[in-house]
Amino acid sequence: MGFQHTFKALSDPTRRAILDLLKDGSMTAGEIAAHFDMTAATISHHLSVLRQAGLIVDDKVGKYIHYELNMSVVDEILGWVTALRGGSHYEE
Repeated sequence: MGFQHTFKALSDPTRRAILDLLKDGSMTAGEIAAHFDMTAATISHHLSVLRQAGLIVDDKVGKYIHYELNMSVVDEILGWVTALRGGSHYEE
């Protein structure tokens, strides 16, 4: 997934808050939704955008879907930012 989709997903404060919640480990959509004053459909939309951008992955466990950070994409972004700051060269 390209950076364009990643940065578009990161542009929304709710999606950044969801990522912040997931840094402590996987959560179900219901657990995530409990932290926000919005409908389940809205949270589902935000999760879909994050998943399409590659920032989160999901895993069905029984009747629940657990969401967690995709650290490989986070590491890719950090590598690019480090290269901008004069660190090692970024390779796509």
